[in-house]
Amino acid sequence: MVNVTVSVPGDLKEVLDRHPEINWSEVARQAWKDKAGQLELLDKITSSSRASDKDVEALAKMIKKGVSDWHDKQA
Repeated sequence: MVNVTVSVPGDLKEVLDRHPEINWSEVARQAWKDKAGQLELLDKITSSSRASDKDVEALAKMIKKGVSDWHDKQA
């Protein structure tokens, strides 16, 4: 296993230090593993896509607008 050094803001470090019962290395390792798994799945799903960056941006705008409209209706 390799070591990785991570920088965190001072206020976050203070919170982490107040909870020595937590294995923060394991928490970070699991978070990285989960995120890496999501990225691998995304790569697999999009590997055969013919969508351009412009197509993806247009779709993202449509989705954001739809979510915004939905929230407006809920308010």
